[in-house]
Amino acid sequence: MTKARLLRLSVVLVSIFMILLIIVYWDNVGTAHFYLHTSFSRPHSSGAIPGVAAGEDWEALPDVDEFLAKLLSSSLKQNSSASQKAEQLLIQSSSKPVVSNLEENVRGYDWSTHNARNSLDQEKLQIERQRTLREFCANSSFTFPTKERSFDDIPNYELNHLIVDDRHGIIYCYVPKVACTNWKRVMIVLSESLLDQGVPYRNPLDIPRQYVHNTSTHLTFNKFWRRYGKFSRHLMKIKLKKYTKFLFVRDPFVRLISAFRSKFELENEEFYRRFAIPMLKLYSNHTNLPTSVSEAFGAGLKVSFSDFIQYLLDPRTEKMTPFNEHWRQVYRLCHPCQIDYDFIGKLETLDEDAAYLLQLLKVDRLLRFPPSYRNRTASSWEDDWFAKIPLVWRQQLYKLYEADFVLFGYPKPENLLKD
Repeated sequence: MTKARLLRLSVVLVSIFMILLIIVYWDNVGTAHFYLHTSFSRPHSSGAIPGVAAGEDWEALPDVDEFLAKLLSSSLKQNSSASQKAEQLLIQSSSKPVVSNLEENVRGYDWSTHNARNSLDQEKLQIERQRTLREFCANSSFTFPTKERSFDDIPNYELNHLIVDDRHGIIYCYVPKVACTNWKRVMIVLSESLLDQGVPYRNPLDIPRQYVHNTSTHLTFNKFWRRYGKFSRHLMKIKLKKYTKFLFVRDPFVRLISAFRSKFELENEEFYRRFAIPMLKLYSNHTNLPTSVSEAFGAGLKVSFSDFIQYLLDPRTEKMTPFNEHWRQVYRLCHPCQIDYDFIGKLETLDEDAAYLLQLLKVDRLLRFPPSYRNRTASSWEDDWFAKIPLVWRQQLYKLYEADFVLFGYPKPENLLKD
């Protein structure tokens, strides 16, 4: 009997020790700040655990998820006063952003307020966008690669675009060439993941661009395995269930034009070496190319839009390496049929969507989203850009990006797909 009691006591002590280790570890990465005070959060009764919905949804969680959810909620009361003080500081420092560098000087700002009617229209717009997405995800006759797989089937490395803010309960899936630089800046301000002389950034535009795209700046889902080990998928599911999830999308063909302009019409050493040199060799029959982009541009050697389209359509491309994130399809970046997004924004209505989203997140008093560039690539440019692209290539390209067109409600560009 004594040995049995000692064994049970040892098991209990070891379990308590492991729980304490987990709590300390999670506190170090900010998971304890499980604030779900957004308008998307489900209400809970006075006896429910903060941040966890009462009733069947909570009871339906697996045992491990229930344990983790309770553990995540355990230190809310301790952290609430510190969080309120931090938000007060943000409110005090919130004002019209000061343009801090040349990049931001070219932006056209519109700090006008948005009235109640606009909010009502935005609400209807969101309902329609989410309805379209969910209908096509559920439509068995509409298929595309990876559609049928579950969230558990998605490899960790494919979750690297999901940025998490535990302080406000937000998950943002960033799509390159869809205002992601400024949305990343917003996430940095909200999560306080980057400091300037020991103080968190308050103004998104103050954050230098080189820090914005540094992978160490953001907590993303693909980092969960290193931090949480075997609990990572359970934590992801809890956060996906309880946090507000959003993404911004763009007309797929216009996004391709924008990617081409920024990566191949401007001198970019990395993209020249990784992509331009192979394209020029394969599709323009160039040999002995310069090793630097400045030399190539000086010699008039640039990738053409036709070269770029051939590269996208070439079956060898994906075999050598997956599409770069700047032209990878949104459904491959953000997994919209596996993740139930609460908000779908579009670049075409960026200013209005951003203002409405910040209101819904209840952070509009803390910061403002910088509006778009004046010279944003427009959908009206499609005819000119694709004028010299053969019809059969355009049709193949549409098939390649069809899922993005359909899922996010972009009309099929019939004028580009017919003689």
